[in-house]
Amino acid sequence: MNKETLTLKERWAELKQQNPHLRIRNAATELNVSEAELLATQIGETVTRLNTNLVELLSEIEQLGKVMALTRNNECVHERKGVYSNPDFSSPHAGLFVNPDIDLRIFLSHWTKAYAVVEMAGDKERKSLQFFGKDGEAIHKIYLTPQSDDSAFDALVKKYRSDNQDSHEPTEAYQVNLDEKLDEEIDVKTFQQEWKELKDTHNFFSLLKKHHLTRTQALRLAPDEFHAKQISKESIITMLEKAAEMQTPIMVFVGNRGNIQIHTGEVKRLMWHQNWYNVLDPDFNMHLDMDKIAQTWIVRKPTEDGIVTAIEVFNEMGEIIVQFFGKRKPGIPELQAWRDIVEPLS
Repeated sequence: MNKETLTLKERWAELKQQNPHLRIRNAATELNVSEAELLATQIGETVTRLNTNLVELLSEIEQLGKVMALTRNNECVHERKGVYSNPDFSSPHAGLFVNPDIDLRIFLSHWTKAYAVVEMAGDKERKSLQFFGKDGEAIHKIYLTPQSDDSAFDALVKKYRSDNQDSHEPTEAYQVNLDEKLDEEIDVKTFQQEWKELKDTHNFFSLLKKHHLTRTQALRLAPDEFHAKQISKESIITMLEKAAEMQTPIMVFVGNRGNIQIHTGEVKRLMWHQNWYNVLDPDFNMHLDMDKIAQTWIVRKPTEDGIVTAIEVFNEMGEIIVQFFGKRKPGIPELQAWRDIVEPLS
């Protein structure tokens, strides 16, 4: 083990001694390193580096049975329990798991590091598979539950164990481009017309690219207030409480550059904890840091199935934190109950 890694390992041990309940993500921030670099200091003890045959590995996760999928960004955590069935990696753009419980859009070009972790949580062993980007930031984690198959986990770790078990993890920062074209450089009239002529919500991203628009700029330049209207962040809580009260199934999208995780269904148990607003249901948890929300919008896009209404939530960098929709599938119009919940918010 090189001296630099040993020093980091010792610094982390010292930090854990001072604050035994500190999460690894927060410890990494305090130590000014990435989570992957910190995790790698435990290789040979609680951590095993896996190779990057990730399509093969992910295609075998179903063997684990019911697990907990975790995807997060800096402002929101999305946890969903279920089985990783129906993998589809046939598209060069995105891998898919499309199920009522585990529903993912995977951008594998960003998945560059993988580990198996076996740690103690209180007096119980907690096993997980954890995936990171080149910057060492977590993209996705899969935790075993009491219903999971431990022996299948052990077999997967053995099968996909990397030959490289060095406890140093190199990282590389992403180049972030926050430049935004001036409004007067945009063909606003054409953009607005093309928004109104959309046939599929998925085409909105292509529309932004075509006109070189950031997402928040596009919402600001929307055709009118019907298509995009800014609302207060407190409206998110009003919406969730109303959806719970009316038992209206919703969709909750949370992602980062490597993965988008989707929950579809009702939400029931809602609760504040400090600055976090939480959904705490048996198979779905969401933790949203309300202090980090900069903008919240109602966004409406035309499709072949009629208007689709979203609540889109952004941080101060203009990055999407979370999106909410009414439960829907292609070919089926949006739920009227969802429209009834969103309409008063504006």
